[in-house]
Amino acid sequence: MYIIIAILIFGILIAVHELGHFLAAKSVGVKVNEFSIGMGPGIFKKQGKETLYSLRLLPIGGYCAIEGENDDSEDERSMGKKPLIARLFILFSGSFMNFLAGFLIVLIIVSFSPYYSTTRLDGFMDGFPLQGEAGLMVGDRIVSIDGHSVNLISEFSLHMDRRSDADTVDMVVIRDGKRVKLDDFPLVLREYEVDGEKTMKYGLLFSVSERTFFSVFQQAWYNSLYFVKMVWMGLGDIVTGRAALSQMSGVVGAVAAIDEVGASSATIIDGLINVFYLGAFIAVNLSVMNLLPIPGLDGGHIFTMIVVAVITKLTGRKPNPKVEAYIHGAGLALLLALMAILLVSDVVKLI
Repeated sequence: MYIIIAILIFGILIAVHELGHFLAAKSVGVKVNEFSIGMGPGIFKKQGKETLYSLRLLPIGGYCAIEGENDDSEDERSMGKKPLIARLFILFSGSFMNFLAGFLIVLIIVSFSPYYSTTRLDGFMDGFPLQGEAGLMVGDRIVSIDGHSVNLISEFSLHMDRRSDADTVDMVVIRDGKRVKLDDFPLVLREYEVDGEKTMKYGLLFSVSERTFFSVFQQAWYNSLYFVKMVWMGLGDIVTGRAALSQMSGVVGAVAAIDEVGASSATIIDGLINVFYLGAFIAVNLSVMNLLPIPGLDGGHIFTMIVVAVITKLTGRKPNPKVEAYIHGAGLALLLALMAILLVSDVVKLI
């Protein structure tokens, strides 16, 4: 069941992405030749005033065929005939819709919770040695770890685990409305007793807040930003060598992860919540990744459009559009090759 849900999630997210391009193109007067939900053979088609709307057999995405998107169309309503800001708006809208989808999924999930954990300290475990004005006090709200903003307990754990110095941390807390810096603060894992068993903890007890109309949106926003942060950190780890390329996963790996998360949950309801939460992360992941300035992606098209506009402004001559097409063609070929490599890697891991 969870595998089917995972496939549908990917299909919906791709369709939502293309819907963003479609709505943006229509809003600025660009002609859209076809808007399709699904891929493969068509099972239903309806010709609109100018756009062919189609529903296709395979629920694995969709596409939006915009006039002049990949060639120099002479149609006055083609994308290439529109001002730069309009073209950028069309390209950006797909990623915006993915981010919005992720935000809305989290918003629905958190709206069912009666309360939320906060980064405000409610107390300390027995034997915690760092209490007091020179340390931490009840009521302090942790807002920064080593220069990284903290809005969720999951962010606190993330940055504490990633510290370059495991013995100290630079922390900022809000105390009585004022920012208090705790530089080189020796907050480390120590042994505490929990329910009669000894375990390694930081010794902090965090408070909870009740659900309100404002807090629901706040939690959804914080979680969405947390997803963005995780994606950027993951990319940074790959670039710096902290994480190996072998740790990357493609669609098959993501589907397997969703299935594992759902199957390992205590109940079906918990499984669905966990699966859709992971789906929200994937939506935000797609949003961020697609805006990277890599040829073949929307971010690559945005980057080259801006470069072409600058060159044209400075020299009075527009660069040969074939060069841009070759760049994006090569980028797309490399992306397809990477997807194929990840596909093989995912299958090998599953086996």
